Amino acid sequence: MLRIYESKAAAMALAATLIVSGALMAAPRQQTNSQTSPDNSRTNQRDRQSGAPTADQQPENAADRDTDAKIRSSIMSDKSLSTYAHNIKIITQNGKVTLRGPVRSDEEKKVIVDKAREIAGADNVADEMQVAPPKKSGS
Repeated sequence: MLRIYESKAAAMALAATLIVSGALMAAPRQQTNSQTSPDNSRTNQRDRQSGAPTADQQPENAADRDTDAKIRSSIMSDKSLSTYAHNIKIITQNGKVTLRGPVRSDEEKKVIVDKAREIAGADNVADEMQVAPPKKSGS
């Protein structure tokens, strides 16, 4: 009889532990002010300003799509670039290329601009990229 009681008590203790653990894991985590926000809302708000070129304004012509594809391919094939650099916005309108978004360094900016100029021509590239602040350690 004592063994049955001990088994039931152990099972109840295990069940209680699992319930409490599950509740703690499901609780929403609060973001502290010391962490950098994971989104780029400020950048997206800037991109919504009137007059700022955006990808949805890009004409649907073959030459601009081809230019975009060549620049994107050149950037993506360079594995020395950061994920930020691989994800910059490339907007081509009537042969004029605008590069926007965060990169990790001035060197990355230079590499991307050089790649775009090689494909679109030196006078056809506008650099609107910005160097993102370094990630905080521990986040």
